This record gives sequence, structure tokens and C-alpha cells, in this order.
Amino acid sequence: MKVFVTGATGFIGSAVVLELIDSGHQVLGLTRSDAGAQSLAAAGAQVHRGELEDIQSLRSGAEAADAVIHTAFNHDFSKFKENCELDRHAIEAIGAVLKGSERPLIVTSGVAALAEGRAATEDDPPHPVSDSYPRASEPVALELLQQGVRASVMRLPQVHDTTRQGLVSYLIQLAREKGASAYIDAGLNRWAAVHRLDVARLYRLALEKNVAGARYHAVAEEDVPLRDIAEAIGRGLNVPTVSIAPDTAANHFGWLGAFAGMDLWASGAKTQHRLKWNPTGPSLISDLNNMQYHQL
Repeated sequence: MKVFVTGATGFIGSAVVLELIDSGHQVLGLTRSDAGAQSLAAAGAQVHRGELEDIQSLRSGAEAADAVIHTAFNHDFSKFKENCELDRHAIEAIGAVLKGSERPLIVTSGVAALAEGRAATEDDPPHPVSDSYPRASEPVALELLQQGVRASVMRLPQVHDTTRQGLVSYLIQLAREKGASAYIDAGLNRWAAVHRLDVARLYRLALEKNVAGARYHAVAEEDVPLRDIAEAIGRGLNVPTVSIAPDTAANHFGWLGAFAGMDLWASGAKTQHRLKWNPTGPSLISDLNNMQYHQL
């Protein structure tokens, strides 16, 4: 099928594009830049010029495709609320085109803050939209589902390879700036993780399954302790690993403090069973151990 991919030149989207093409699908990739257009063409994708702010470009891309995978998101956390609203409008614009058709829409969300005291599962409802958690991608997908869109949701943990690792990349940047790699208290809180290429394969499997209303967890590792992550970063940067007291975490971590002490662990067992998805990529710690830190 012909798949319109937003975020097609991004960290995750670019892997999705290659996975789709390698599996015999056609790709229409959204990009705003000449460099992005060149990389998409080199990968064998058709180029669709536009951006998330350009509602008409999103609509025309969806109109030209048999399916849509929405991976684009602006990760500038200084404007997180505004970027979440932009994401909402983008999903609504795409959904308006797909209403009443059999064409699937896969929306990207996260596993963060879905459960307390246990691993989040695919059965957990989305986190309610609020001022403290304004991301609305999954609730919007549910609204579209009720309006006749074959929408499903891909929930992501920390997606990694040897160049990027989700929120862990910001921990690396902070450790460089501070001269120490830190965790909070005993560092026993846990984050789920998955390799970038495993995620790309899962998007493709979900697309081909086309189950309206499905929620998938792209989780290979359920519970990597933050202390282990911090120690791997410390080794890579050759800086000490230190424990930060909870009452000083905000001062050390800044906006990352809201996540650094949280359990962001999740299970992907049901997803693996339903889609026969068996993650085979390196672990998060393995990728951190094999990074070329001096080149980043």
C-alpha cells in the first residue's frame, strides 16, 4: 500500500520509511527541507513537501495515500504545551480526510505515567490531558475512532540506538554540562526501552494488521533501572556517577526532574503476542556502552 509518513526524516520516522519500502510498500514522506527531500528520494520514497503547521499539506498527503503513520512531533520542551496543541491539530486534519474509509491511521503516543506502582499495559487508558500533561495524541485518536476513522495508537518508551535514546539523550547532555552523571536517591526507578529498528518493524506490523482502536506497546525491555543508565553514561563520558537527593533534583535536572525520578516502565507482552513481534535489537545499556560519545 501507499503510506503517508509524517516525521519521515526524523529519528523514528526515517527507520519506518526504510522498513516499509523494504517490505514492498510505497512511501509518501513529509518533509520541509531540501535535505530531507534528498534523503527521502535516496531511500526510494516519494517526497511530499510540507510541515505540521501546514494543515493543507497534511490533508493532501493523507488524500494521496492508502494509510497514514504519524510519527512527527516537535520535541522542543520549552514550548511543550504549544507543540502538543500543534500535534492535536495535525492529527485532526489527517483524521478528517480518513473518516468513513478503511484506510488506517497510526498515531504515536508514549508509555509515560499510564500506571502507578506497576508496569503499564496495553489495557491502560491514555493519560488524561491536563496542564501538567498536555499531550493529546491518544485522546484525539480515540475521538477520531468514534467518528469513523480506523485509528490505532503506538505507545513508545525510550527509543534508542548508538546515536539517540529518547529522554536518555538529555541525561547525556546534562551529564556533560554538569560533569557528573546523576540519578535520584537509589536510582531504582525504571524506564522501558526499545531499539529503533524494532520499533520500525512494529509500526509496519501494526499497519498491516489494521485493527481499529488497537493500542500497542513498543516495549522490548520493561524496566531498566535509572542507576544502570546513569552508570553507563558515566562510563561513556568518563565522569563520576552520583546520587542526587530528591529535594535537590529539580535544581540539578531542571525540566528533566519531572521524569528522572519517575517509574516509566511498561509491558509489551500483549503486543508481542498479538503481532508476533519479537524484538531482536541491542539493549539500551548495550547501545550506551557502544556509543562514540566524543562524536556526539
